[in-house]
Amino acid sequence: NLSLSLKLQRECPGYVGTQYYAHEKPGERIGKWRNENLEDQTFDDNAFDIVITQDVFEHIGAPEKAFQEIHRTLKNDGIHIFTVPLVNKTEPSLPRLEKDSEGRIHQNFEKEFHGNPIDSKGSLVTMHWGYDIVKFIETKTGDPTRIFTQYDLDKGICGEYIDVLVTTKNKKEGDKYESRNI
Repeated sequence: NLSLSLKLQRECPGYVGTQYYAHEKPGERIGKWRNENLEDQTFDDNAFDIVITQDVFEHIGAPEKAFQEIHRTLKNDGIHIFTVPLVNKTEPSLPRLEKDSEGRIHQNFEKEFHGNPIDSKGSLVTMHWGYDIVKFIETKTGDPTRIFTQYDLDKGICGEYIDVLVTTKNKKEGDKYESRNI
C-alpha cells in the first residue's frame, strides 16, 4: 500500500521502503525505493525491529528463503507484520508453480496475476496460502506466527482477505505476548 509506505517514510526514523526490480542492482536506490529481493536481501543481520510486507508472499518463488531472510534481518524479539491472501483457509497451502531440479519453472495451474504498482502486467501468483502458513513459517525459521482477523462493520472492515499475520523472532511456545502500539 503506497499510502502506508509514504506515511511510514514520513513518520518513522530509519524506515527503508523497498521494491523488487529484477533487472536492477540489489541494494541500490531506484526513485523512492531500495531494490531488495526478499529471498536474498542485502541488509545486515539483526538490522530491524519491524519488517512490514504487504501482499507479496503469494508472489514469491521460494517463500522459505524469504521468511528465513526476514528472520535473519530482524533483531531478537523483532516482528514481521504482513498481509497475504489466505485463499485456502483451512485447506493446505497450494503451490501454483514449482521449480524442477534444473531450475525450470512448471506451472501447476492456469496463470493468475495480481496488480503490481511497478509493473502494468501484474505479478504472477505462485502460492495460494492457507492457515498452515503458520506451521510453514515456524518450520522454516523457528518463529511463531499469529493470525489476526480484523472485522469491524463500524469502520467498514468486512471482507475476505483481511487477515494480518505477525511473526516474532525467537519467541518460544509459552512465552507471553505483549501488546505493542504499532
